[in-house]
Amino acid sequence: MTQAFVEGKRIPLTVLTVDPHVVISSKTTEKDGYESTVLAIGSKKKLNKPLAGHFKKLGIDKTPKHLREVSTIEGAEMKSEINLSEVLVPGTKVSVTSMSKGKGTSGVMKRHGFHGGNRTHGQSDRSRAPGSISRGTTPGRILPGKKMAGIMGGENVALRNLTIHSYDPATGILQITGAIAGGRGALAKIVITKKSNI
Repeated sequence: MTQAFVEGKRIPLTVLTVDPHVVISSKTTEKDGYESTVLAIGSKKKLNKPLAGHFKKLGIDKTPKHLREVSTIEGAEMKSEINLSEVLVPGTKVSVTSMSKGKGTSGVMKRHGFHGGNRTHGQSDRSRAPGSISRGTTPGRILPGKKMAGIMGGENVALRNLTIHSYDPATGILQITGAIAGGRGALAKIVITKKSNI
């Protein structure tokens, strides 16, 4: 992350690298039952044999790192690159979805912010315990949604109402206001929600 100063206010920014988006195929209602455009994003060295044969049949030289289906892009031609500078316009409102950092199995204090029990009256080993978790005979079970220990993180987190601060087509550097979920190298999905008036 970094920061910028706009009209005397400090704005937190998340710096993202946007790889080229190349149209490699399209899904049709007649053949697949729905319509979409398949994009190849980024590149990598190694590839398994099924995907290698698929890309060879399509006539694609570079091995894409990610394949994603999006809504049908009107006028998109095969092997054509999407002009991202027309999409990522500064001032545009976006929604960003990404995978949060996985933190493994966590207790209730770390996962849900419980305060824990006191250490008085001989309870030296109960300071981080959840305490009572349900009622007795009725209902005789733990109700769904109870805040308990478990796997923390590693979930898709969507943040809305973020704003594109700047985009450099030459380097692919994109700056978005605010913080998004995930660590370095995480894949983020950016959806345009509202065009800017400026």
